[in-house]
Amino acid sequence: MQEKSARKSNQARTKATKDALTGAAKALFVEKGYADTATPEIVKSAGVTRGALYHHFEDKADLFRAVVRAEFEAVEREINASTVDAEMEGLDALLSGSLAYLNAMQEPGRVRILLLDGPAVLGRLEIDAIDQETSADSLRTGLREAMGAGAIRPLPLDPLTAQLSALFDRAALGVASGDDPGQHMQVIEHVFRSLQMP
Repeated sequence: MQEKSARKSNQARTKATKDALTGAAKALFVEKGYADTATPEIVKSAGVTRGALYHHFEDKADLFRAVVRAEFEAVEREINASTVDAEMEGLDALLSGSLAYLNAMQEPGRVRILLLDGPAVLGRLEIDAIDQETSADSLRTGLREAMGAGAIRPLPLDPLTAQLSALFDRAALGVASGDDPGQHMQVIEHVFRSLQMP
């Protein structure tokens, strides 16, 4: 019984330390960018030792990877929450998920972490792989379901997902630069409506 309690306590401490590190790192990456953030700043902000950082993460890039994954997962949760309505399907679900993506990407610093620093630090292939496991998988699932229901034309799923994902990323970059989100959403809606079955 004591061993189980000690294991639970260790797991809670580990989670608290990792959360402190990723939270501090995210705030600094948002404020200063990856290149201008040093590990001593991160550990100081997190209130942990340098040893704790290297116990849980291989290096700064590994910590950044954890922040990137957490951000992609947060975007995925927002997309999924927007389409949870049982009545919503097909084109309506795709449009709702699209709007949720644009809204999620307006979280301060998220565009910088996921679309600017992410590919520069981790490489396009790794970023794409993390994206495909998280938010892009929500898009793929929505497209597959819409095709299956006959709401949109049947097209090769992976290329369609990749190309629409690029469209969404460009829209998020535009909004982060001051563009009107409504105008980007208007274009996205038009693209989806052009995929509708006649």
